[in-house]
Amino acid sequence: MLGIAAVVVVAHLLTNGRYGFHRDELQVLSDARHLDWGFVPYPPFTPFVERISMSIFGLSLVGLRLFSVIAQAILVVVAGLMARELGGGRLAQVTAALAVALSPLPLFEGTEFQYTTFDNLWWVLIAYFVIRLLKTEDPRWWLGIGAAIGLGFQTKYTMGFFLCGVLGGILLTPARRYLGGGWFWGGMALGFAICLPNLIWQAQHGFISLHFLQHIHARDVRQGRADGFWADQFSICASRVAAPLWIAGLVGYLRDRRYRMLAWMYLIPLALFVLGKGRGYYMGGAYPMLMAMGAVWGARWVMSLSKIPRRAIEAVFFTGLVAWGLLTSAVILPLAPSGSKLMKFALENNGDLREEIGWDELVKTVAGIRDSLPPEQQANMGVMVRNYGEQGAIEILGPAYHLPPPISGINSAWLRGYPVPPPSTLIVLGTSREDADRMYTSCRVAGHNGNSLGVKNEESEDHPDIFVCGPPRVPWPEFWEDYQGYG
Repeated sequence: MLGIAAVVVVAHLLTNGRYGFHRDELQVLSDARHLDWGFVPYPPFTPFVERISMSIFGLSLVGLRLFSVIAQAILVVVAGLMARELGGGRLAQVTAALAVALSPLPLFEGTEFQYTTFDNLWWVLIAYFVIRLLKTEDPRWWLGIGAAIGLGFQTKYTMGFFLCGVLGGILLTPARRYLGGGWFWGGMALGFAICLPNLIWQAQHGFISLHFLQHIHARDVRQGRADGFWADQFSICASRVAAPLWIAGLVGYLRDRRYRMLAWMYLIPLALFVLGKGRGYYMGGAYPMLMAMGAVWGARWVMSLSKIPRRAIEAVFFTGLVAWGLLTSAVILPLAPSGSKLMKFALENNGDLREEIGWDELVKTVAGIRDSLPPEQQANMGVMVRNYGEQGAIEILGPAYHLPPPISGINSAWLRGYPVPPPSTLIVLGTSREDADRMYTSCRVAGHNGNSLGVKNEESEDHPDIFVCGPPRVPWPEFWEDYQGYG
């Protein structure tokens, strides 16, 4: 297990410095510079972690992604530990760890720092603590379960779905006996205390994240992003070769009276996401516990066979698992240097890698437009952005070009307001010509947004023009009310 985790760490450390920041990472870094007990799109845990990373590593891609890499290594080790706690020997432990390590979602989560990275970690730790609780019958494990639930709510609100699975699993199995004990309620109280500061922040801000989530969910449904939910369970959350493992694991939990609670911890969130039209990867954190049980069952079955069939099945399975994992890695990991055929292959098949291209060039272009302005306009100039990628790029990468902080109405940036006094000359990003003319005065095209690699991504395709404009057509307070956006 430790060897597999070490390989995961090394692979990410060797490749995570290539390309650039993802637009989601830029948003997290922006919020990390304005720490609070809550943010519009997510709770505070991930920005807090990245604030620590920035203080240690600066803007090093490898350094800033280190905690994500560590989280994935822990995920791999805990998968093996779950198999061991469920009665599996070395074969089961290695199988569970390797299956998790080579699954698409864990591979991806080690390439970036996002709240989903740590959300999956809490799901897996909760599952491990539940297994320990059910195996040892030591109710003190509820403190660990409660703490992980609290940290989960401080990371991503989908923890609520997994909590429904935990509570449902208690009520539907003999684990209900813990409801009358103090350790259960102590664990729940601990979890509530951990997430209470964010709850207070939400109340102070009119539960703004609820409005954000409603907007994003409606957008996802409208754009069909939840349509592939069932396919994602087989192609994203777990390796396709490992599908027999997690299916066997689910069956194994359902048939095992002691551990049946974990089956409901999977089935209840699954049903809720299906009914609510959630995106497929939301279930990613539930699969390591299934693969752990599946590995135990699979190892027992294989060991019951004679030597030749056993060796043949092991060879076919592990060869397929590793081969598919390597192919997946070629798509997900930034393995190739710039300009290579492998890089072209990855960019053609991985939209997230495409979103890491061009941010430095965007900031450099904006600085060039600033430098082309007359001195009196440069002295009172602001940069208006319309999405969080542009916001993070200007805020994080802009200081190297002496650019002012961006003026953004997206997500948490809207809460921070606009400069007082406001600038009279605006460089406007992320806006169409029609919207620029509608919102601002005296607009002209001053540059274009693209990248030297010719990669087609959201910035180069959807927001190609950069404008220089005068002030908004309405007073700034009125303009700011309408400028709020979610993304």
